[in-house]
Amino acid sequence: MRPLITVENLSMVFDGKTVIKDLSFTLAEGEILGIIGRSGAGKTVLMHLLRGVDQPPTGGRVLYHIAACDGCEYVTIGSHEGTACPRCGALLKSIDVDFWNPDNEGMKRRIMLRNAIMFQRTFALYGNDRVIDNVLKALDDVSFPSHKAVSRAADLVDQVRLSHRMMHIARDLSGGEKQRVVLARQLAKEPFCLFADEPTGTLDPKTASIVHQVLKESAEETGMAMVVTSHFSQILEDIVHRAILLDDGAIKAIGTPAEVTEVFMQGYHDDEQFGAIEVGEEIMRARELSKRYVSLDRGLIRAVDLVDLSVNRKEILGIIGTSGAGKTTLSKMIAGILEPTSGDLIAKVGDEWVDMTKPGFEFRGRAKQYIGLLHQEYDLFPHRTVLDNLTDAIGLEFPKELAMRKAIITLKMAGFTTEKSKEILERLPGTLSEGERHRVALAQVLIREPHVVVLDEPTGTMDLITKVDVKHSIMHSREEMEETFIIVSHDMDFVRDTCDRCALMRFGKIVKVGPTAEVLAEVTEQERQTMAAE
Repeated sequence: MRPLITVENLSMVFDGKTVIKDLSFTLAEGEILGIIGRSGAGKTVLMHLLRGVDQPPTGGRVLYHIAACDGCEYVTIGSHEGTACPRCGALLKSIDVDFWNPDNEGMKRRIMLRNAIMFQRTFALYGNDRVIDNVLKALDDVSFPSHKAVSRAADLVDQVRLSHRMMHIARDLSGGEKQRVVLARQLAKEPFCLFADEPTGTLDPKTASIVHQVLKESAEETGMAMVVTSHFSQILEDIVHRAILLDDGAIKAIGTPAEVTEVFMQGYHDDEQFGAIEVGEEIMRARELSKRYVSLDRGLIRAVDLVDLSVNRKEILGIIGTSGAGKTTLSKMIAGILEPTSGDLIAKVGDEWVDMTKPGFEFRGRAKQYIGLLHQEYDLFPHRTVLDNLTDAIGLEFPKELAMRKAIITLKMAGFTTEKSKEILERLPGTLSEGERHRVALAQVLIREPHVVVLDEPTGTMDLITKVDVKHSIMHSREEMEETFIIVSHDMDFVRDTCDRCALMRFGKIVKVGPTAEVLAEVTEQERQTMAAE
């Protein structure tokens, strides 16, 4: 196959730390290349260098082998040389472009216009508009003929298997559906290469497989090349032709998906031991706690209905249940974000019990400052350094020396080594891997020194190795900071391996609470399948 991109001796250094080390490989026209590696391997940095985002490489080159039109700005794959430009009719000429050479800024811009990118966690949709309108706006952005736009938009929606959601409001879609709308918007550009950075990193395995299949079919139908990064080895088996394993910024293996996956999983084990924890006294208690809403179309909704629950110091408590069971609403009341409709909710602050059902600084406000909440869709400030994200950006005022000391200590509690903690302080979140950003987000919660930390779906659908990293960060935090954790999750394996006790919710009620193994035994097969698909 004819090469589309050639990477030659590519290197990238951030603040004296080499994060991409002398990489060389090619991407052929129409090829789907998978780049896999653990958190911090350098996948996202490499993707940005291939796409043309952020900073130029410290060394090496990225060469694009394309066909360009002299009559207009159209560019396409090199094998189209000698054919007529589809826009102006002029002859397309073959050219090799040194992508990051400052003298080639104009050609770089033209190439980027014909490339597309999908980021994880960033759906980039018009949330209040319908699916079809989102795609129509993407077509308008590329000046697609207006009299053909509706038909083309419908074709794109059908291509990503969302014809049954065409008139839905985008914000009301599931994560997997939103990701497919993003893909339809990107396909509207008719790209010759699509860069997908962890496109299914927050989706459950079943939904991820659907998105993988749509990506593969889209590449096959359009002939576009694709580069897909992931820490999720399933994506290699589902869609890619060839795979690269990155390890600490270097290529550790390159070959077939099966060959690379085998190397990726070599030596995997979870043998870190944690000391026995003596759970302390009760520090939070809910009695007949309820949250009700009134909906015009559904009437009275009992989101949480007469719940009784206690939380003990230093324990890790899991809250599980299918979508709509009430676990997220319950966790938001525990975190002080939602006010209960009725019932009792008290939290221990020092030696005093504080009533969280009452507003005001002496009541819910007082308890809330000692409760941290980490959403699944956490949001670090992208243009602030890790140090700023842990201090200035969240209103913590420390002298510089103390801020650095406190940040390093907290990053260690979140699972980083001392050396890694120091190395990332002045880096931007975008230069970190997904797993590293998750740990920084946890550190952002821990640095406020909460007594209780509520984690909303902390693992998403991470691969097995990254889930172990998250488990270890939680365990380290409990050991070192005597933290109490409440974990809301649909991941039964993670709950089993991490939580001391567990509460199972159905239809707003807690139907069983107790040791994790006992509660998990009460989960029905239908519930397991439903939670696996959420």
